[in-house]
Amino acid sequence: MGRPFGVPVYVAPSWFLVAALITWVFGGQLDRILPDLGAARYLIALFFAVAFYASVLVHELAHTVAALRFSLPVRRIQLQFFGGVSEIEKESETPGREFVLAFVGPLLSLVLAGVFYLGMFTVEARSVPGVLLAGLMISNLIVAAFNLLPGLPLDGGRMLRAVVWKLSGDPMTGTVAAAWTGRVLAVTVLIGLPLATHATGLSRGESVGSLNSLTDALLAAILAAIIWTGAGNSLRMARLRARLPELRARVLTRRAVPVTADTPLSEALRRANEAGARALVVVDGQGEPTGVVREAGIVSVPEHRRPWVAVGGLSQDLTEGMRVSAELAGEDLIEHLREVPATEYLVVEETGEIYGVLSTGDVERAFVAAMSKSRAV
Repeated sequence: MGRPFGVPVYVAPSWFLVAALITWVFGGQLDRILPDLGAARYLIALFFAVAFYASVLVHELAHTVAALRFSLPVRRIQLQFFGGVSEIEKESETPGREFVLAFVGPLLSLVLAGVFYLGMFTVEARSVPGVLLAGLMISNLIVAAFNLLPGLPLDGGRMLRAVVWKLSGDPMTGTVAAAWTGRVLAVTVLIGLPLATHATGLSRGESVGSLNSLTDALLAAILAAIIWTGAGNSLRMARLRARLPELRARVLTRRAVPVTADTPLSEALRRANEAGARALVVVDGQGEPTGVVREAGIVSVPEHRRPWVAVGGLSQDLTEGMRVSAELAGEDLIEHLREVPATEYLVVEETGEIYGVLSTGDVERAFVAAMSKSRAV
């Protein structure tokens, strides 16, 4: 939908379902308040749905601007079922920044609610602008209040995580506390929301129909599932990040032997076997590396043809990004490989000496192993 601040904004297909639901519900409200509108009420209700999600976008942009201010890359913003999400690729370095990053979203929603409230004084209450402004004020208050609930994955949960992190000195402790608080919150929503709406209807002397009760229960179940799943995902991601330092280029690198481009593949493999190496690096006459022989290229050559195939035809020329420091580890390693996609990388020491070859496949397998260990939530 655009790139504000250089960050792409996407709208998920589920948004259209929610927009249609909002249009239908708000159209019914308009029919009771302004019965003379007729069928035009649904066009106005659709405008309200778009304006509401524009407010959600402002909420997410607040997170995005704060993240960029703290030099945290943001992959994208996505508007989806029941709100939006800003996909920030790195964790905050301090609990203070984490708290600010989480708080700015609800703060902007409260500011928008105040703006719409002030706008209500400039129009007639029982008019289309008056109803729209009132609806947007209430919806932004709900967005702010809901996001301030103290449980992951909500903004309030991230604020709680920051507070516990500050008190304990351990970000993982903060994540565990906020995630389990989120799960308790999910159970509370699942049970408490239908009971609260039922009790409110009875206190007003209204007849509580089975359809309304079913709708409340369904809404509570959806919200509870979103919160429970988000809390679990937050905890798994935190445990995965805790294991990422185990992904070290020095540990995952394959030992390599240098060969010239005109060396027959069979001879190069013989030298590698004698040296106990599992990779080949192409070097020039001065011994400077110029390429890395692709493992897929070696496999594709039948054994009987290998004496007549030179390794130079199976190598990938080195670019600047394909030289990886042996000291890279964790998120820095993953980020480097993501920015410079390749199947193999030349790993070098700080002195420039060849250390070996890093295979993307080896990194992927180590990453999957780390993920499997982090799933025991």
